[in-house]
Amino acid sequence: MDIATIAVIGGSGLYAHLAEAEQLEEHAVDTPYGPPSDAVTVATVGDRRVAFLPRHGRDHRFPPHRIPYRANIWALKELGVRQILAPCAVGGLRADLGPGTFVVPDQLVDRTSGRTQTFYDTGAVHVNFADPYCPTGRAALLAAGAGHGKNAVDGGTMVVVEGPRFSTRAESRAYAAMGGTVINMTGHPEAVLARELALCYSAIALVTDLDAGVEGDHGVTQEEVFRVFGENTEILRKILLDAVSALPVTRSCACGSSLDGIA
Repeated sequence: MDIATIAVIGGSGLYAHLAEAEQLEEHAVDTPYGPPSDAVTVATVGDRRVAFLPRHGRDHRFPPHRIPYRANIWALKELGVRQILAPCAVGGLRADLGPGTFVVPDQLVDRTSGRTQTFYDTGAVHVNFADPYCPTGRAALLAAGAGHGKNAVDGGTMVVVEGPRFSTRAESRAYAAMGGTVINMTGHPEAVLARELALCYSAIALVTDLDAGVEGDHGVTQEEVFRVFGENTEILRKILLDAVSALPVTRSCACGSSLDGIA
């Protein structure tokens, strides 16, 4: 029996705001890639069993480049998860995407370096990653946002950088010029690892700041990022819980067949 079929991978702050969840239980999962970021909390949301995993660990001990991404995704798969919602904090690469804006991206650009980004260390397994996010999950997130008066931006390109430092102004302008919409440090390889296990994966990005190249005299600070994310945690929690309830029990998207014929 599947322990949970839906997962939310998010920041540590979300896990203090699960008041509507019931039947909480923790699962320590062992994986071929070591332990995940933390124990996985499984809860009942409506009539669905949902796994919650703090991406950085509950004490925020893992910086973006040290998160055990493979262990995290593998652990969720082991618990029976098939659909993942992934909230994250991002910087806006356009002046109209100020703090407090929600974006549901449809594209991703990988600018990380040195991160292991595949489960397939041998053999020829090349997954289709042209459209990195599940359309069903995206639709659920957009509808949930609108239901709470937050009309999230529908589509956009998430640029994922290595971190943990923030971008220079020149880098920020270059990412915007290449078509980037928002920028963060954790969206990859999370998305492609989910695709390699035939899981649905959809991100919802909360803009916490305008990136360095967008505002002329203001650089990004960690304090600003944490403050804006904290101010929006409650509305983000509501959006996620509504999106969880709206996800179909039976998948009809192409995510589940991503390995057909190649692995």
